[in-house]
Amino acid sequence: MNELVIMKDKQAVTSSLQVAETFSKQHKHVLESIDKLAAENPATKSMFATGAYENRGKQYPMYYMNRDGFTLLAMGFTGDKALQFKLQYIDAFNEMEQQVKFQVPSTLPEALRLAADQAEKISVLQPKADYTDKMLANPGLETTSVIAKNYGYSTREFNKLLHGLDIQYKQGKTWLLYAKYQNLGYTHVEPYGYTNSDGIEKVRNTMKWTQKGQEFLYSFLKSKGILPRIEQTA
Repeated sequence: MNELVIMKDKQAVTSSLQVAETFSKQHKHVLESIDKLAAENPATKSMFATGAYENRGKQYPMYYMNRDGFTLLAMGFTGDKALQFKLQYIDAFNEMEQQVKFQVPSTLPEALRLAADQAEKISVLQPKADYTDKMLANPGLETTSVIAKNYGYSTREFNKLLHGLDIQYKQGKTWLLYAKYQNLGYTHVEPYGYTNSDGIEKVRNTMKWTQKGQEFLYSFLKSKGILPRIEQTA
């Protein structure tokens, strides 16, 4: 239940896939409920954002929703079990929204200090420009498999390496960061929809690395003498 709510575009949201999984509903019925809400009141459209997930090489529609969208949707879910899940969602939204709060400089000294900190970070990162320019220039999320390839590892080998270095551990089928790294903005967990062998739509979480997380991996692995292939000497 740790990933009921995720971060997307700097906002705490959940997905129609996750809601369907949590409340034991068919995903198509959750989609129908959201479409009905939007049709009955156009003002609700701002609470939901269209998305897509991949299943067996095909793309299928899904929705992301903020706290208001979830609250509106979940009003129709009844029963003791449904109430329990609603309360867990409320706690998850509260926790995620608390994590993303940040302070904007309100005075000139604070703004100058922030600018100086950023300049220092840039100077420290300058020696690794060759790698970061090519591999980390994309501000989007990156999968572990792509990063592993950059280092000349298979995905399984790289995951085992990070586990051996006490960076991540496996929970079920999902790799997660250990507590000391969890809330530093290194990773982002996204829902991944699939159909199991019984033909039932399920959702699984997958961890991806933010640009900040990729730079952390670079520095950490470099301190261990592990370099990306682009920086390895022949």
